[in-house]
Amino acid sequence: MLLKGERAVDFSLYGTDLKTYRLSSFLGKKIVLVFYPGAFTSVCQKELCTFRDSLANFERLDAQVIGISVDGPFANRAFKDQNSISFPLLSDLGGEISRKYGGVHEDFAGVRGLLVSKRAVFIIDREGNIVYSWVSDDPKVEPNYNEISDRLEKI
Repeated sequence: MLLKGERAVDFSLYGTDLKTYRLSSFLGKKIVLVFYPGAFTSVCQKELCTFRDSLANFERLDAQVIGISVDGPFANRAFKDQNSISFPLLSDLGGEISRKYGGVHEDFAGVRGLLVSKRAVFIIDREGNIVYSWVSDDPKVEPNYNEISDRLEKI
């Protein structure tokens, strides 16, 4: 798991438009990586809609929000469209990037073989360093949105 003070691990993941997105292509802006367990789940919907509703504030702070889950690009696309989410939702098929950042839940909800990202938020500065990390072992717990905004204000 990556921690505050460490260098962010670059990645290349598919977006809902089936194009690949590299973390390094967003450097120069502050980045908010939001790992979420699954599209179309109630807490994830509330979380990502909270980020959506705060997007003007993130843009004012020169921050790019990026959502990441192990869901495929088609599920993420439907979720994005249904919830009018305008920031990228990326597919970490197999959970490799989720494991490197915040971790995964295996056999999620008692379903053998079901792998999901742990709910986590990382703020990356313009140079690619992690300046904030939050990971929850409880998928029902949401991040502290005010804390995230406050941290972005300070970098």
